[in-house]
This record gives sequence, structure tokens and C-alpha cells, in this order.
Amino acid sequence: MIICHSRFVLSLARQYGWKAGARYTNLRDVRHLNEVFFIDIDWKNYDFERHLWAVQSKKPRLTVARDVTDARELDEILHEAEKLSRSCERVIVVPKDAELLNEKRLGIPTQFRLGYSVPTKYGKTTIPPERFTGDVHLLGGRPDVQRKLASRMNVVSLDGNRITLDAKFGDVFVGDRFTPLRNGNYERCLRMSFENVNRLWVHSKERIDG
Repeated sequence: MIICHSRFVLSLARQYGWKAGARYTNLRDVRHLNEVFFIDIDWKNYDFERHLWAVQSKKPRLTVARDVTDARELDEILHEAEKLSRSCERVIVVPKDAELLNEKRLGIPTQFRLGYSVPTKYGKTTIPPERFTGDVHLLGGRPDVQRKLASRMNVVSLDGNRITLDAKFGDVFVGDRFTPLRNGNYERCLRMSFENVNRLWVHSKERIDG
């Protein structure tokens, strides 16, 4: 589990076993860390050269290439992903164009991890989860929705900061929803949410394995 946020939130998250990430546009929050696990992108205003520089500088375990929203751009995006992979252990490629349904593994070579954009009001993919084969990374979305998706694909990594957004309003994640926490400040809401997200995955795995 990965979170990209402020230095304060990253410090809390790491106490609960989460990995630290940052957008390539905001590396100042991870300057104090010896390792940055994940480099995220600014998908609305993507700048490949700036992204590449950040990856070469931090050498993360994971990064994500720009979304494949147009199948005609696939070759160019794969070329960018290959360049990123020279300084990163694994690059995530996110197929979104339904035209890729006709391609084996949605047109993504096995050297790259498939990324599934969890549906939110900010974006989604029309490609069914079952078409994401092999190891999958989940991008964003609610924690409970992420966990349900893991029953439909082989999720090995995920990122998201939804719990930080709700914590600002005194809400805490309780396993299947967000609910107000009486006298709950930002830090307390975050700590309880981290615990409950972790518990959701551990208990769900126990039920599956059992």
C-alpha cells in the first residue's frame, strides 16, 4: 500500500507499513527519505522529461507511465515506459481505451505491470477488471472498492489518498464506509483509518485462504 502526500502523512503511514510515494512535481516532501517507493504523475499536465528526471534521481521501485486513453498512442507510451524502466524496478502502464480489448494483455508487454484506474468522479476505464491479467496495481479510489477489486484481479500493489481527504472533515474509514469520529482530529482519524485499511486486507485474506 502506497500513499503520496505531505511529510507528516508519510511519516504516519510508514508507521503502519505503508510505502512512501510522491508526484514527480512534488519531491520536496520526500527529500528526507533514503528510499522513495513510488513516483506518481501529474496526469492532467503530463511532462515526460520532468517525470524521467525524477525517476532517474530517486530510482523508485515503482512508477506509472501516462494513461493509454488513445490506443493510437500506445507505442509512444510504451517507448516512454521503457526509458523509465532503466531507472525503476517496475513501470506501471494503465490501459483505458476500449480499443485495446482486442489485444493480448490489452497490448501491454509482460515486462510492465498493468495498472487499473479505480472508478471515481475524476476518471475511470470502461475495460472490465477481468481483462487485467497478471500482477495489477490499483490507482486511487475508496479503500473498500479497492479491496473488492482484488477478488477480480491479482492485485499486488495499490496507491490512494482518499483517507486523507475524509480525515480533514473528521471522518474515519471503518471498513466499508467513512463515518464521523466524535472529537476526532486529523491525526487520530488518519491513524484509525490506516489501521482499518490494513485490517480489511488481512481479514479478507484470512477468509479467502480459509
